[in-house]
Amino acid sequence: MSGAARPGKGVLVQISIIAVGRMQRGPEKDLLDLYLKRLPWKATVTEIDIKKQAANAAERKAREAERLMAAIPPGAAVLVLDEHGKALTSRIFAQKIDDWQTAGIGSLACIIGGADGLDDSILARADLKLAFGTLTWPHMMVRAMLAEQLYRAWSISAGHPYHRD
Repeated sequence: MSGAARPGKGVLVQISIIAVGRMQRGPEKDLLDLYLKRLPWKATVTEIDIKKQAANAAERKAREAERLMAAIPPGAAVLVLDEHGKALTSRIFAQKIDDWQTAGIGSLACIIGGADGLDDSILARADLKLAFGTLTWPHMMVRAMLAEQLYRAWSISAGHPYHRD
């Protein structure tokens, strides 16, 4: 992973949320937009939509993986949302982002897979595999939850009173 010069504590150059599927208007989209607006880091959402569906889950995951990999910005740290990932506290998550910044990484790509999960090639590329607990969450809700946790991580690092222990 090669990053640009460190942009400064609490300031990332770019957050990319890269997700399989198209998000429709509704409360999940409203919540996602709310937290992305609050976030002082530049953030984009890239939606991967495969029009022609594959016959089986393995082929679907492989097709999605190609598109997901292509959307990762060069030099970005890669965070993968995965049910088998680590369940971190918000403070530890904020520290991980701070650690990437300290290492000179100014871009974070957050990957959310489709209904069949993620291909092994994406999991192997991950710098961090993160789980939002052991429950299964709707993929559209995960986008909003991720945006909220990114905002919370910023608030922890910035000393903003949003986060309370």
